[in-house]
Amino acid sequence: MPLSVGTSGWQYKDWRGVLYPEKLPQRLWLEEYARAFATVESNNAFYRLPTRENFAAWRDRTPDDFVIALKASRFLTHVKRLREPEEPVRRLLDHAEGLGDRLGPVLLQLPPTLRADAALLDDCLRCFPADVRVAVEPRHASWWTPAIRSLLDARGAALCWADVGSRPVAPLWRTAGWGYLRLHSGRARPWPRYGRQALATWARRLADTWSDAEDVYVYFNNDPGGAAVHDATAFAAAARAAGATVTRTPPRRAPAPDRG
Repeated sequence: MPLSVGTSGWQYKDWRGVLYPEKLPQRLWLEEYARAFATVESNNAFYRLPTRENFAAWRDRTPDDFVIALKASRFLTHVKRLREPEEPVRRLLDHAEGLGDRLGPVLLQLPPTLRADAALLDDCLRCFPADVRVAVEPRHASWWTPAIRSLLDARGAALCWADVGSRPVAPLWRTAGWGYLRLHSGRARPWPRYGRQALATWARRLADTWSDAEDVYVYFNNDPGGAAVHDATAFAAAARAAGATVTRTPPRRAPAPDRG
């Protein structure tokens, strides 16, 4: 199971002294991040879609093996609420062409108030070319039905596994030949860290679901205080101990907390 492990974003000022040297200019943080990790989930496109030139610059500043997952625009998911998806999807992919082979999966994170609508989701997924991987992160319990699972499976879209408070908040369905996991906040101290047991449990879940020949993307979204960096590193160690092949992560500076 080639596990691509990274964080949700890289431009956090409180990561100075955690991932970035104190005196390193912020304009060089992407290069420093890409030396430590082989993948990142970019939230920029959710708030404001970068230009194709911006994406091309990211491509040029990162090594050949680097992968950038994109969180789709909130205009598509939160304003339009998946309605009339053709133009926003086309615009996203047109800009993302600047990434070239750095482009990884596209994440559709749905609003917590958006109830299940199989037709809406199907129309949206149809807008993506077959060679673009799409992960879907619903956040309303009405989505957890056999019909939605069958739709994701038919479209080859991955249900995004998600964790809040060291607990899964979605069914652990395998709906594609690849996987996607987001970890939002743990229960260990200091908040929002994850404990060793929680990380080891997630490593086992992934190993039990996907083989070492299948791609799985894992992103830590608990950025405050550099928790995401520490936890991604600790998780990678747990996954390697479970026999997984894992992309590069920074050297471990401290053990994961015991609890949570």
